[in-house]
Amino acid sequence: MFGIGMPELLVIAVIALLVVGPKKLPDIAKALGKGLSEFRKVTESATDTIKETLKTDDLKKDMDGIKESLLYGKEEENAEEKESPVPPDAADGTESEAPKNTDTKPHA
Repeated sequence: MFGIGMPELLVIAVIALLVVGPKKLPDIAKALGKGLSEFRKVTESATDTIKETLKTDDLKKDMDGIKESLLYGKEEENAEEKESPVPPDAADGTESEAPKNTDTKPHA
């Protein structure tokens, strides 16, 4: 516990007994115990709140991803890439494989 061993705890207890006195020491110890328990409750509550906030942030990111995929159709884009459009000239199959030469000028 905080690197404090048994000898250090005894020294602290003796100093507290001398400073406070034997009559008030039980009351102070009781108040200190209540304070520590309240501190633990508050820290646990804060930890739970932070964890819950992080969970809702993760859920919100997941929902945003789903919403974007539905609105912008990320799967549809992938499907369009798989289906390459056929040029209209090659669709009927009458064109030859040779490239067209649209230049009508004679070569010198």
